[in-house]
Amino acid sequence: MTLDPTLALVETRKVFAGEGTVAQAVFYGLSVLTIATFFTGIVLRVRKYGRGRPAREGRWMRPSHREDVPEVTTKPSFAKGFWTVATNRTISRDQPSVGMAHLLVFWGFLGLFAATTILSLDYDILGNVSPLLVGHTVSFFHGPFYLAYNAVFNLAGVIAILGTAHLMGRRASHKEPRLDYTRAFKPEEGYSRKRFMQGDWLFLWLLMALFVTGFLIQGLRIDEAHFPGFERWTWMGYLTGLGWNAVGVGPHLAAHVHPWLWWFHILMALAFVAYVPFSKANHMIASPANLVVNDPANTRRLPSPPSGHPGYTSLADFTPKELLGLDACTKCGRCHYVCPARTAGAPLSPRDLILDLRQWVNRQEHIPVVLDQEERPAATGPLAANGSTAVAGDVIAPLTLWSCTTCMACVEVCPVGIEHVPSIIQMRRKLVDEGTMDATLQSALQNIAQQGNSMGKSARMRARWTKGLDFTIPDARKEPVEYLWFVGDFASFDDRLQGLSRTLAGILHHAGISFGLLYEDERNSGNDVRRVGEEGLFEMLVEHNLAALAKADFQTIITTDPHTYNTLRNEYPSYGLDKPVRHYSEVLTDLVLSGRLPIKPLGGHVTYHDPCYLGRYNRVLDAPRALIEGLGCELVEMPRNRTGSFCCGAGGGRIWMDDSFLEERPSENRMKEAVALGVDTFVVACPKDFAMFSDAVKTTGNEGKMTVVDIVQLVDRALDRDRLPSLQAAQAAPEPTA
Repeated sequence: MTLDPTLALVETRKVFAGEGTVAQAVFYGLSVLTIATFFTGIVLRVRKYGRGRPAREGRWMRPSHREDVPEVTTKPSFAKGFWTVATNRTISRDQPSVGMAHLLVFWGFLGLFAATTILSLDYDILGNVSPLLVGHTVSFFHGPFYLAYNAVFNLAGVIAILGTAHLMGRRASHKEPRLDYTRAFKPEEGYSRKRFMQGDWLFLWLLMALFVTGFLIQGLRIDEAHFPGFERWTWMGYLTGLGWNAVGVGPHLAAHVHPWLWWFHILMALAFVAYVPFSKANHMIASPANLVVNDPANTRRLPSPPSGHPGYTSLADFTPKELLGLDACTKCGRCHYVCPARTAGAPLSPRDLILDLRQWVNRQEHIPVVLDQEERPAATGPLAANGSTAVAGDVIAPLTLWSCTTCMACVEVCPVGIEHVPSIIQMRRKLVDEGTMDATLQSALQNIAQQGNSMGKSARMRARWTKGLDFTIPDARKEPVEYLWFVGDFASFDDRLQGLSRTLAGILHHAGISFGLLYEDERNSGNDVRRVGEEGLFEMLVEHNLAALAKADFQTIITTDPHTYNTLRNEYPSYGLDKPVRHYSEVLTDLVLSGRLPIKPLGGHVTYHDPCYLGRYNRVLDAPRALIEGLGCELVEMPRNRTGSFCCGAGGGRIWMDDSFLEERPSENRMKEAVALGVDTFVVACPKDFAMFSDAVKTTGNEGKMTVVDIVQLVDRALDRDRLPSLQAAQAAPEPTA
């Protein structure tokens, strides 16, 4: 290789090197066709979103807020959404290496797009406008700017290649269960998802080919120009040119190869742009947009059904945000992997549900797609094109919808902000309206409608559990109290749980806490009723409970049931409730750590299960842990903990439904995880959890190895009863006067 310093005089390069007028005309003609195709696809997508109904409170692209729920929601701000997109933090959250690879591809691609935009701005716009304005051509694509441009955007290309290579290697290894496209619900007629996999690979290979050929072209150009010294700033292209030269491609041959490779690269780039709106690559647009308008509170406080009819029946019932979310799905499989229903062998995968809805909607709107679709022998399920096809029942099977525990794990883990649960519940509302449900669920709903509780017991029996106490709990309707204890159905009526209610009542009494009950005026709070899809019954319960609360004189609501906690805290305010709501673990933590409850350290190793509606829904994560440690226990965390906790299987009304079709109950799966830790105490902070996991200890054959303990029982065991009388006396004594 020889260097010719006389050629290194101008620090720039030609945009069209050797291409004549005809070639340039062909290029611009193809570019116009490509842009027209791209925007046609975008228009089809946007038109599809416009088919949806207006969302709650006019919400289309506006995040909501709830300031008293830390880390759950924020004030309306697109800034956080843009920051999420820019940092890819939702992708990195559970899989750091995947997140880093995606970050490299994301910013590398944006960098190369910016490089093309800058070049077009200089050559196509400034180059054509400047002669008209100043009489000669003006260009900034030379000198220091050119050198910095090449250095920066060569880096962008390299990081894009590294990120794409990592993603390709991950798929090629065939070891990642999240990338297994096997359906949870398997249609009788069979199915094939080979096109999904082919579409994934096509997308990755197109990206890699674009990035690599860009550097190969640079190398040929630099080799052809005899390696000008200033092109060392085009450092990756320069190294590629040295590689070309090393294998015998000198300046002469490079001059002949360069045009052919340039056209190959250009045609591929134009084809990629046209392909984006009609393929998996569409997520490059839809996913960031969905993250920007993501509303984490939408699952905690469910939207109302469409006006005029209960539940979703057609495409027009979905909100534009939901339709955008369907397009945002990247098939990453994270929701599929964490779903307790899918893990238990139920025919539900949140990923499959979103993909089925997306395919069905695209067929309804006649939007063509490249490879990104399932194949079936018959046009069933998501492939049904008939406009009269019912989304709940035909497109998505009833058992699939009823399998959901509404644990929100799918929403929590989704890196692109899809809200699966609200859509599932909207479809459930239609099934409830049709009467398509388990007989046991129907019976529970009838009991709640008639008696105010799922057990079907008389309201007069709701406070019968208090008869074992040596003191009387005040009636908050008759005398003022600090705390109104909303007990809930299970803690009031279940024989296994009534003792826990008495224990908590005793502890609060010993601590001198002023609390009372609504007695027979309390009804089921309606959290699971609403998530089953019985919106009318939910509103009846809200109306009754708010009327009962209005009779009482209290400052704060306390509850032991995380399901009740969620709906009172997040949904009742929309109907007029203006009182703070606390979980009993929070109150007990305050009492123990402040010294109002004297304790003797328990010692020992325990593990703790985060209830879905307490931890994931409402971020009450630290208080139970602080309480456990404050009692002198050493906490051994389970692998799936905090916001990544695994569901017990009771939520979303599943506790009222038949689960005999499951291969393994979620509670049993969770209990095996706990037993593997080598501890013998399983701490819960939810009445339903206590019932579910007590059964799971037996059904998994772990009696004698593991004991399920409510967190209030730990407090009771640790109480220093010798100091309790003096504590009460001190609290009752008058304040000293000066």
